[in-house]
Amino acid sequence: MERAEEPRWLNGEERDVWLTLVAVIMKLPAALDAQLQHDAGMSHFEYMVLAGLSEAPARTRRMSDLAGFTESGLPRLSQVVSRLEKRGWVQRSTDPSDGRITLATLTDEGWTKITQTAPGHVEAVRALVFDPLTKAQSRQLGSIGKRIMGAIDPEDRCLRGSAPL
Repeated sequence: MERAEEPRWLNGEERDVWLTLVAVIMKLPAALDAQLQHDAGMSHFEYMVLAGLSEAPARTRRMSDLAGFTESGLPRLSQVVSRLEKRGWVQRSTDPSDGRITLATLTDEGWTKITQTAPGHVEAVRALVFDPLTKAQSRQLGSIGKRIMGAIDPEDRCLRGSAPL
């Protein structure tokens, strides 16, 4: 009978790094959500949908591409886009070249909302992520993040189709 290989347990330093990363992963989205809810009445996910559309040609993306950009499934994205449509910030339409495809377009009102919201959001990102770091640490964080994403998902659509904060 073969003996199962012993797991590669984390050493003390690795455990500390892991727990710190987990804390950042859990608390940073909540902090960004709180800022955006307070200042703009929207969630970070809603902001990313608007930002993703704001950077697209003609401020329009296929819903499937937008789902990839936001790292969400189509059902969740569809619910959020419905809320954004009710606010007048996004409009859905059928792709004229392929009736099976649904397009999402940032409206003029949505453009106004994202351009008004972006400065406060960028300030929160600076305060929470970049201000505590040196320039060298910021570059290291970017390099580390890309390496981790390469291990998680080498074809990551969120990074390939990145939009501004």
